[in-house]
Amino acid sequence: MPTKISSVRRALLQSAALLAVPAWAQQPWPARPLRWVVPFPPGGTTDVVTRLIATEISRSLGQPIVVDNKPGAGTVIGVDFVAKAPADGYTLITVANSFCANQTLVKNLPYDSAKDLKPVALMGQSEHVLVANPALGVKTLAEFSALVRKLPGKVSYASFGNGTSAHLAGAMLESELQTPMIHVPYKGQAPALTDVLGGQVNVMFGNWPEFKAHVKSGKLIALGMASAQRSPYAPDVPTLAEQGIKLESNTWGGVLMRSGTSDVVLARIHAEIQKALQAPTVVAAFQEGGVVAMPGSQAQFAAFITSEVTKYADVIRKANIRIDN
Repeated sequence: MPTKISSVRRALLQSAALLAVPAWAQQPWPARPLRWVVPFPPGGTTDVVTRLIATEISRSLGQPIVVDNKPGAGTVIGVDFVAKAPADGYTLITVANSFCANQTLVKNLPYDSAKDLKPVALMGQSEHVLVANPALGVKTLAEFSALVRKLPGKVSYASFGNGTSAHLAGAMLESELQTPMIHVPYKGQAPALTDVLGGQVNVMFGNWPEFKAHVKSGKLIALGMASAQRSPYAPDVPTLAEQGIKLESNTWGGVLMRSGTSDVVLARIHAEIQKALQAPTVVAAFQEGGVVAMPGSQAQFAAFITSEVTKYADVIRKANIRIDN
């Protein structure tokens, strides 16, 4: 008799344990639409790349993926949202260079970058170009450098926001020229580019894909690519290094999910991203837009993030960059 009671009790306890499991965990994944957060305004390279990949993954998973733009505070708002989301496998975020810079730049982050978020995969990278509004009156990097030195603290440069790759590239340029400039931050590349085109700001670093048409039309002057070698997407534009300024800058995009998310789900999303990077529509769009695909393992992405954190920490400390956060 005691054995029978013990068996019944065990069965009841197992049933109670099953009831305690969240409803989402009892369902095959994915059982509902996913949310993919982009901490930038719509229209920029990071947003476009995310939407391309999301479309491919959505078809494969058989569930819609809602791309949710949450710009602001140098991506902190969007990252914090995902860092506090349920670890149920239904929320992703695309991060860029600023995610790594913020770990040094922002004193009181509302999340723990290492503990709250898990690297999933890199997607792509876009090389930066330094452009100027024609009204500035310069056509070469040498002319621009001379003007900056002639007018210290007068020439302005726009960025995607405090701590973004464009901001840090501008800081590196100031260091190379040994002359201060005026930093004008925006909530994303699109509004920054609008004001450079309008002449409200003199120059900016940004992604070649968005600048290409404006350079070809003469609305912007390309002063140099911030890459180690001439870009195959812009072979006629000399690098900054060729012209005596040792400076490399780019925008990369990678995917994170909430820590605690099932390893099975993380591995599936990683595999789907790798597959999407080879899809003909994505390959063609990347080639057209000047984006370089960056396939690799989860471990490689984690190591990449660590190296980027170290790189930007050095830039931020040398330039004594601070923001009010």
